Amino acid sequence: MSDRYYSDLRALCCIIDQGSFVAAARELCVSRSALSETIRRLEDFVGVQLLNRTTRSVSPTPAGERLAARFRVAFGEIQSALSEAGATGGEIAGPVRVHAQRLGYELFLKPLLPNFVRRFPRISVDVQIDDAGVDIVQERFDVGIRLGEMLDQDVIAFPLQPGLRQIAVAAPSYLDQHGPPLHPRELRDHLCIGFRWPGHDALYNWEFCENGVWFSVAVSGPLTFNDQRAALDAAVAGAGIALWVESEVQPLIAAGRLVPLLTEYSAAFPGFALYYPPHRHRSTAVKTFIVAVRGAKKP
Repeated sequence: MSDRYYSDLRALCCIIDQGSFVAAARELCVSRSALSETIRRLEDFVGVQLLNRTTRSVSPTPAGERLAARFRVAFGEIQSALSEAGATGGEIAGPVRVHAQRLGYELFLKPLLPNFVRRFPRISVDVQIDDAGVDIVQERFDVGIRLGEMLDQDVIAFPLQPGLRQIAVAAPSYLDQHGPPLHPRELRDHLCIGFRWPGHDALYNWEFCENGVWFSVAVSGPLTFNDQRAALDAAVAGAGIALWVESEVQPLIAAGRLVPLLTEYSAAFPGFALYYPPHRHRSTAVKTFIVAVRGAKKP
């Protein structure tokens, strides 16, 4: 592909990002008519329409969205290669974009990052922390940390821990008033503190295991959060029963503020993993970050 089409692809991405020809032309310092001609030329080259145009708005067609997404990945690799080539004195440099679930960040990145940036001051680590499921290729992340059972099939992944258990817990004051459930299905008769994964409308159904078979229970109650630590705070206050990772509730159990429930129905499931896309150039900075996370002492 000639340099001209490389510039045309950058123009396509800019129009999609800006949402209009006028804003994109301003960003690229070209006229609107020149930008329109650029897109017409690119559409002629690929043989399909790339943008839907109206008098008020512009949006990518499915073909345009796919082409822009793939170009962004390639452009990111070029930027990484340039950053790597620009490192001076043999010092590793360049950006690393990371997506991490909240607990994954707490367990594996929070204790690692201060020493990592001191050791590699020219590596710039950009971390996005949330529990939303993301496509790290489309969103242009270099690596991610996510629960093993939530990983896409077409990624390279390295487990960071052997496994996790979730257990139900409640405050002594709640149990004094309502009594404990003796089987997970009895949770339907209790006040349960719900959790909703970001990006999902439905509540998370609590998962248990009996005789080697997993099953889920749809729970309900007056409180729902998108943050499990807030759910634990509510449970400690006696508002209901919560469900979260055993290692996170254990200090509250040891302090007598929460009581474990239904532990015989709690089994291990795949824990957090470090993962990244296959078939992508990884800069020295990204490779260095991967090695550091895999080699760090695990909690």
